[in-house]
Amino acid sequence: MEPVIVFTSSSDIEARVIVSLLDSHGIDSFRLSGNPQAIWPMAVSALDPVRIAVAEHDAAAARAIIESHREDVGGRVVRIRDEFDELQTRIAYRFRDRGLLEHALTHRSRAAEDASGGVADNESLEFLGDAVLGLVVAHALFEQYPTYSEGQKSKIKASVVSTHSLARHAEQIDLGRYLILGRGEEKTGGRFKQALLADGYEALIAAIFVDGGLEAATEFLRRELKQALDEGLMQSFVGRDYKSALQERLQALGQPLPDYRVSGEAGPDHRKQFDVDVVVGGEVLGHARGRAKKEAEQEAARIALDVLAGRSSSG
Repeated sequence: MEPVIVFTSSSDIEARVIVSLLDSHGIDSFRLSGNPQAIWPMAVSALDPVRIAVAEHDAAAARAIIESHREDVGGRVVRIRDEFDELQTRIAYRFRDRGLLEHALTHRSRAAEDASGGVADNESLEFLGDAVLGLVVAHALFEQYPTYSEGQKSKIKASVVSTHSLARHAEQIDLGRYLILGRGEEKTGGRFKQALLADGYEALIAAIFVDGGLEAATEFLRRELKQALDEGLMQSFVGRDYKSALQERLQALGQPLPDYRVSGEAGPDHRKQFDVDVVVGGEVLGHARGRAKKEAEQEAARIALDVLAGRSSSG
């Protein structure tokens, strides 16, 4: 049975988007070069059109999916080759090599499902992005807070580059919408997972660095992280570490150290919340819920401190 060509483009990025789109709907597709009889992975000239073909029995469904994807973006007609234009507008950076951006958005689950081996995941870019992020943040802290100690700056840095912080920045630019995921991750809410968002954000940083150099990456991060640096400052020097405070209070009272226990979970996997109890000598002194276990532990410790303070005043 001859394959049926359902899409043609001169853009390799656009062709890859279509392959990923059809794959996410369970339709196997093939990339064809300028010679319709030659199936991937043969070399494709930049001047040759890339054709996407499917089995004859999938052709009608494939065409319908492609057409709906062209038009179903906020009610506007959008060319598929402009798939990442809105993201580039959000991050205020235009890639000279858009293939780098696509590489940064490709999760290993998608690469693992590609039988040709021609799809590279973003893990190497993530590794590089982590280093660029650390350098830029450290430099910003060095310039902004020259009188602070190494420990103080390290505490702010840890807050700014944490998974939770990076995932929040990724959510602000709607990065999850653009991630290129495998079928399994797509079905389990991968676009909303904190770890995937944070990893994708680091890969995006690296892609900007490779495409535009350190100056471009620094400009992007300084703009993105300004509020996070300020919040990190407040958390480090104004906010309290309630877990440490509780431990010190219990030691002063001659009581055993606190034990933090996850007592329950709520919500879907991609928006899960955790219930945490802080237990001292078998007694639950505090209970709290948070999107992250550490967040819930801090709130539970705060409540426990209030309980101890109330007992002390009444005693």
